[in-house]
Amino acid sequence: MKLNEFLSQRTVFTLDELDRFLTARGSGNPNTRKSLLTYYRKQGRIIPIRRGLYATVSAGGDPRSSPVDPYLVAAKMTPDAVIAYHSALEFHGKAYSVHTRLHYVSASISMPLNFRGHEFIRTPVPPALRAKGKGMFGVMRRNRSGVDLRVTSLERTLVDVLDRPDLTGSWEEIWRSLESIEFFDLDQVITYVLLLENATTAAKVGFFLDQHKEVLMVEDVHLELLRKHRPRQPHYYVRGKRDDCRWVTDWNLMIPVEILNKSWEEVM
Repeated sequence: MKLNEFLSQRTVFTLDELDRFLTARGSGNPNTRKSLLTYYRKQGRIIPIRRGLYATVSAGGDPRSSPVDPYLVAAKMTPDAVIAYHSALEFHGKAYSVHTRLHYVSASISMPLNFRGHEFIRTPVPPALRAKGKGMFGVMRRNRSGVDLRVTSLERTLVDVLDRPDLTGSWEEIWRSLESIEFFDLDQVITYVLLLENATTAAKVGFFLDQHKEVLMVEDVHLELLRKHRPRQPHYYVRGKRDDCRWVTDWNLMIPVEILNKSWEEVM
């Protein structure tokens, strides 16, 4: 059996997907699969990414230099992989700069992978979402080059990057990226914030929306909902950074002057 039909429809694929394809055509024997993979690897039509994961090379292409879309690799790292954090910003075309490290959220254990200049890192599902069975809240399905993938919505991404800034980059990167987004469904933003059950994150999101009230059409009712869940005692906006901070009483946050003044805009 030839795999041309299968390969023409999938630029990145897993062994499970190949097994389902073969079984549907009456060739589910493991030896058949092994023989086909060996043949097509020798022909330069497929590239091993890691155990159980392959990329397809277009007919006549060079397997040594044939491009492999890193988002498709991230999407196939585990069965439940969701492209998230800065990688989601990049996928949506909203990142201020391009990173070579891609983050995906998954409940499955998966070791980091380095492949063709990119690093793929698994991040666990936030505990509050896992406990509620809401791990897929704010997740969108998209098709990219024939591959179905999952990516966090802009609303969930806004909250995620403020909740875990360490997975996104500098505060300039975060602010400039988020400020490039023209619209958020604020009800979805608030619903997701409350699912996370993190007072500091609620205050961080509230502060960002408050700072961009006009352009994002934020109403007082949205801010008040978040204000109700702010920390009872002052919390630091950036964990571990206690110098050059000012207390913003509305959100009970100690916020670095760098963020309050957007000091990066002073650098020409």
